[in-house]
Amino acid sequence: MTTTTVTKRAATGALTGLALGDALGFPTEFIGVPKILDRYGPWRTMELPTPARVTDDTQMTLALGGGLRTAMERGVLTPKGLERPVREEFVEWYRSPENNRAPGRTCLTACGLLQSALPWQDASQVGSKGCGADMRVAPIGLAPGLSDEQRAGAAQLQSALTHGHPTALAASDLTAHAVRLLAEGAEPTGLIGLLRSYAYENRTRYHEFWLGDLWTRAQDPTPEHFITRGWDECLDILERLQRAVRTVSPETDPCLATGEGWIAEEALATGLLCFLLFVDEPLTALRRAACTAGDSDSIACLTGAFAGAHLGADAWPDVWTDRIEYRDELLALGALWDARP
Repeated sequence: MTTTTVTKRAATGALTGLALGDALGFPTEFIGVPKILDRYGPWRTMELPTPARVTDDTQMTLALGGGLRTAMERGVLTPKGLERPVREEFVEWYRSPENNRAPGRTCLTACGLLQSALPWQDASQVGSKGCGADMRVAPIGLAPGLSDEQRAGAAQLQSALTHGHPTALAASDLTAHAVRLLAEGAEPTGLIGLLRSYAYENRTRYHEFWLGDLWTRAQDPTPEHFITRGWDECLDILERLQRAVRTVSPETDPCLATGEGWIAEEALATGLLCFLLFVDEPLTALRRAACTAGDSDSIACLTGAFAGAHLGADAWPDVWTDRIEYRDELLALGALWDARP
């Protein structure tokens, strides 16, 4: 992690922004743009709800972050070293009475199976590419000291514990990579190009060390065929995103251009679109993301992670951050990683 990253406190900014977007989008999910405008007024003046409660998006981000922190404290990050504590954190979330924020069916099904002695590959839902894996992956992009191979493998493994579809794996990898690039100071204007290059470079690479024989649970003839399906869908959505950034009006629902965000690649693209439309206006970006027809909490969650990684902790006003649920846990994790070069 660079000196610039530490100075701006990118980890704190990204985790806080993620939770703020989640809370802002929580009450607008499922109701559609006309009803959002009718209920909350012009989208540019939307205010953080009171209380500022989050959804399973933030809860699972903290679960992943806690598991990742434990794994890294025990030594060099490996698949087994990551899988065990993250699995434990996911099961704890599954059993928690606070798991009452409309969690996704895939996460519930997989985490229920993770309670058993099954190999995690047998718990993974290989047919699901819902957004539940990439909305929580930001900690992988923020944790310091990981190699490129560790970061990519860890991003895909954490996805595969619940969402084993190759597009979920690729989208999670891309999301973590985008967070990392922004935290390290990449220019947002070149971000889509960097992500497309990364997708092309990894298009046929199956991380067997991290994923084991996960691919055999699908109907693909080879592991390369399996993972290529995911990267190709992500490349398609990145092309749509590139066009949207040039042509979409900020006043138009971003979901019309890059999808409603219920599936992994669309959540990534629409979250990025909201961020890129308002690079220097993080609260406006969150408000745009929350006033959408689709999975508004997950879209805004990702938008906040991108904006916070780019601008740092000072992007968010105290009047919002002081009220966010799980504030202490978010700040503690962010401070831990911001303090490490």
